Amino acid sequence: MNDGEVKVNIQKENSQGETPIQDDQTQVFEDQSLKEKPLGKMSKAELIGKIEQLQEEAKKNYDLYLRSEAESENVKKRNRKEKEEWVKYANETLVKEILPVMDNLEQAISHSQNEDSLHALREGVELTLKGLKDTLMKSGLEEVKAIGEPFDPSFHHAVSEMEDENAQTGHIINELQKGYIFNQRLIRPSMVVVNKGKSGDAINHGRPS
Repeated sequence: MNDGEVKVNIQKENSQGETPIQDDQTQVFEDQSLKEKPLGKMSKAELIGKIEQLQEEAKKNYDLYLRSEAESENVKKRNRKEKEEWVKYANETLVKEILPVMDNLEQAISHSQNEDSLHALREGVELTLKGLKDTLMKSGLEEVKAIGEPFDPSFHHAVSEMEDENAQTGHIINELQKGYIFNQRLIRPSMVVVNKGKSGDAINHGRPS
């Protein structure tokens, strides 16, 4: 068979209306050639193909962008809801631990109506106070040391001075209101009375800033 016969056979096959077979690998090669070929050297048909290819890529990228934005917004909503839930129930554990304290107070009031009510009430209040302190201590609350300690304006607020021969000058001899530290942070200074000594040395009465 010569070259002329080959051409005739090909024309006959195409004349039957059959679409030439083109596999995926051939299409990939053509797309790659369009990417690598400079625009100035492309034919009109190639430029149209390039535009269609870019439009398809732009559409896919825009779809990915929309999905990414939607997912990002969903994450923000979940985080915001979780934060609101956390703030709403942040003290739930503490409240549960204080409930027995309320029960003790109710029992103390109830027992105070019986005989020896004063003793029962006192005992009930003491137990309740102890339970409340224990609960708060577990949550990070600490009492500020005061009586017998040197006056420290960072933790104590002096409301007055008195002379006491049995205490050192500048030391605290009485506490009018307890001070507290919560998780290493001062939340209320102690209100104290300071020994001024015989010399009447001045004491800094300033409240910690």
